[in-house]
Amino acid sequence: MKRLIIGTRGSDLALWQANFIKDKLAAIGVEAELKIIKTQGDKILNLRLDKLEGKGFFTKELEEELLGGTIDIAVHSHKDLPTVHPDGLTIAAVTEREDPSELLLILKDCVNITHKLSLKTGAMVGTSSNRRKAQLLALRPDLNIEDLRGNVPTRIQKLRDEDYDAIMIAKAGVNRLSIDLSEFHVEVIDPTDIVPAPAQGALAIQIRENDSELFDTLQQIHHKETADEIAVERKVLNLFEGGCHMPLGCYCKKEEEQYEVWTSKAETDEDFPDRLFYRVENLDGLAEKIVAKFSGERKFPAKVFISREVGEHNYFRKALEKHNIEIDARSLIRTFPIVTVLDPFYLKHIEWIFFSSRNSVDYFFNLKPMLPKHVKFGVAGRGSEDSLRRMGHVADYVGEGGDIEEVAELFAEAVAGKTVLFPRAQDSLLSIQKALKSDTKVVDLPIYETVIEENIDQTYAEVLIFTSPSNVDAYFVDNLLDPGQKVIAIGNSTAKKFEEMGVKVILPYSPDEIGLAEAVFGIDI
Repeated sequence: MKRLIIGTRGSDLALWQANFIKDKLAAIGVEAELKIIKTQGDKILNLRLDKLEGKGFFTKELEEELLGGTIDIAVHSHKDLPTVHPDGLTIAAVTEREDPSELLLILKDCVNITHKLSLKTGAMVGTSSNRRKAQLLALRPDLNIEDLRGNVPTRIQKLRDEDYDAIMIAKAGVNRLSIDLSEFHVEVIDPTDIVPAPAQGALAIQIRENDSELFDTLQQIHHKETADEIAVERKVLNLFEGGCHMPLGCYCKKEEEQYEVWTSKAETDEDFPDRLFYRVENLDGLAEKIVAKFSGERKFPAKVFISREVGEHNYFRKALEKHNIEIDARSLIRTFPIVTVLDPFYLKHIEWIFFSSRNSVDYFFNLKPMLPKHVKFGVAGRGSEDSLRRMGHVADYVGEGGDIEEVAELFAEAVAGKTVLFPRAQDSLLSIQKALKSDTKVVDLPIYETVIEENIDQTYAEVLIFTSPSNVDAYFVDNLLDPGQKVIAIGNSTAKKFEEMGVKVILPYSPDEIGLAEAVFGIDI
């Protein structure tokens, strides 16, 4: 095969990407050289991206040269590509996706770890993405979001110059450029917290449609699993007729034999986004199903019951009230401390502390413990993580996915051979402790008890959310489910209560406010 010409933008990241593909080609015996091409997005730096004319402002010029035959390959960040390709061009291959997480880089004097995302109240955050802005404001409505343009090093320099308190950028770009971020506080934001752009982290190799020999050659560096995942994300974007500036996030990943897909969509950059999560065995028709869920014609439940209090500014409350869904929020249990003074013995030689609930965090820190200097913290999920933050500590291990058995297995790996303190409810099922390896020392600390309320009124909400096995026990002393009522259960142990009753339940991906909103939004009424 002849020596190929790879077209690329001239930024550090674009050159890294083009050289990455050049090296991939060299590994299969194909020689190539680079040609740098300036795009509209490189030339116009004084306008927000969503104010530029048309779509493809980082790709159009490369595509024109490809069609003109002056280059053989164009390398793009896949998320920059319009969903409809120009006639005569095709994506011949995609690379394995880099980590699609977002990074929040924060000036160290603007950090407040007691707040979600570790940002001080009212912080100014730089981003040019409407998708990021909508999701950031949903999590932290106090933030001030300002436009940020430029390539990755330029954006970081603007933060260094203190033009912003923090900036949000894709982790993939930082990883690829091996940028030292030690001068900043860095928060890695999981794709399930802030949903990335469709195809974020993947590279697209674009060629002329009639170049069949090159297409066949490029299959040697094509990553099919990534291609299958981003095809769903890109189809969702296409069906919404959205471009890069649309406040839409969609992320698909294969987990064992199933696909997990998160979608976040807002009407504008200041609109509270709707969230949806699906777990499916195959991807056929999934994009259409996702888009249909966001249709203006769909019916929402009129009322949702949840067995815990929900604060006025809670994410879950805001997500439901956006659609005029009434919330019946009341805990069916009461908790009481059973320890008022903490014996220093419990903290001696402790290396880890694990919290399985918000209550365990609150009751433990009410004891004003004198913690060992280098103690680490594990939490069962994001709700416990948020409670721990409010106490001024960041979790070193956070359980993901709501499956307590999987959380226990992964935590057991993290603490093998260590000494772990478990502040807990007196009637805890000890799921985490049972999974620990034999060389892990457990220090058990029951610190509160649970008491079931009496004479609990029935709810006629269409959707019922139960937050613990105790709440299930409390409700069904005097009540039954009405026909048609749907049940969401937080955690496997809560779900097992319903399994014993022969009731089908929905398990949210994560047992926090975002996960609950996703679960409610996914129900067919």
